[in-house]
Amino acid sequence: MRYTIITCSGISNTGKLTTQCGVALLQRSGGEIEACIPAITERGVLDDALMDAEKILVLDGCSDCCALKKLHQCDKEPDIHIIATDCGIKKRGMDDPQYKEIEDLTLTVQKAIRKE
Repeated sequence: MRYTIITCSGISNTGKLTTQCGVALLQRSGGEIEACIPAITERGVLDDALMDAEKILVLDGCSDCCALKKLHQCDKEPDIHIIATDCGIKKRGMDDPQYKEIEDLTLTVQKAIRKE
């Protein structure tokens, strides 16, 4: 199965982290990841991308769940929903994500995909 990832893409460290993690997954996926789309994408573009999605993975930065809310606006539900702060990532304002956080969240997502 191939996943389309919707990322939070907020301006906090956790929002930036989801986008960087999505890009890393796209590059390392070996075909498991079809696309990585930030939640700030226009609704019509997102609808088009989701039309052909086999599976949907939502990667939110925090419990505000901006990416999940955007997906719900498209009348879709995720197959997997991961929240960075629920994985032990601390929200630190507008800091940049640390390399270890990117690697840790990427590993968490890869494990979730393999379980599915």
